[in-house]
Amino acid sequence: MKIFFATDIHGSEICWRKFLNAAAFYRADLVILGGDVTGKVMVPIVARDGYWQLTYRGEPMRLETREELAEAERKIRDRGSYPAIVTPDELAVLSEHEEAVDRRFTEEMKHSLDRWLDMADGKLRGGKIGCILNGGNDDIFEIDQMIESSPCVTFAEGKVIDLGGLSLVSMGWTNPTPWNTFREAPEEDLAARIEAVASRVPDMGRAIFNFHAPPYGTGLDEAPALDENLRPVHGGAVMKPVGSVAVRDAILAHQPLLSLHGHIHESRAVKRLNRTLAINPGSVYGDGVLQGALVDLDVKRAKVSRYLLVNG
Repeated sequence: MKIFFATDIHGSEICWRKFLNAAAFYRADLVILGGDVTGKVMVPIVARDGYWQLTYRGEPMRLETREELAEAERKIRDRGSYPAIVTPDELAVLSEHEEAVDRRFTEEMKHSLDRWLDMADGKLRGGKIGCILNGGNDDIFEIDQMIESSPCVTFAEGKVIDLGGLSLVSMGWTNPTPWNTFREAPEEDLAARIEAVASRVPDMGRAIFNFHAPPYGTGLDEAPALDENLRPVHGGAVMKPVGSVAVRDAILAHQPLLSLHGHIHESRAVKRLNRTLAINPGSVYGDGVLQGALVDLDVKRAKVSRYLLVNG
């Protein structure tokens, strides 16, 4: 069995397309996206009389034609943001009311995810190629039912999924972050979540952990140290482990065959934790590059035959 695993694309449409294309390109039997599927930024595009106006990455832009508008929207989506066409009056409301921003952002995010799931149906031959998605700490809970309802994509959170002799166990929650995101919890709560699903695995020697948080202190969780204002110390040159102790302890206790992680974009690494091969393929979604891990599994012997970190 060949698995392609990627994570943390944060709304980048070009990375989503590359993820779907990876199934055919690498001849994978299964593709897994490990969390942080959706984006974090909305870019208002103001519809004026005969043109459109926006500011993107600090640069003011004036678009004169629908072709220019479509190209700007594509670039925005490819970098993980959501273009939102608004009237001047709507922009004024968004500028003054945070709850209006939240509502419009959720609307644009759900609309984008719905388009993505339609793309998946075509690229994955109507579900003939297995595709598994999971939420991450930055993903709002509204996406869960959308993915669950997809005919060709499987939502994995809190499930034990049979992969034809192997068991995939998934959890998108992480230990606390400085940003107080949606799916994060204290370590003791993570440990309870892990055990609740791991207890249903029939044979841990044939298990794959798909946990968004990487194990603490393993080199898969090195992120820039932050000061009291949440700014990187010495320009990001000082690194520190920020992963989950509960995830590390679960791996060491249960020794699954394979453990797949994300969350910490800078820590593209592979680590052997006794029997378990743990992988974080990293993420540079903002550059439009999809980082991933290609893993060949010998299902009969319950072992990793080979693995490769890839870019595309």
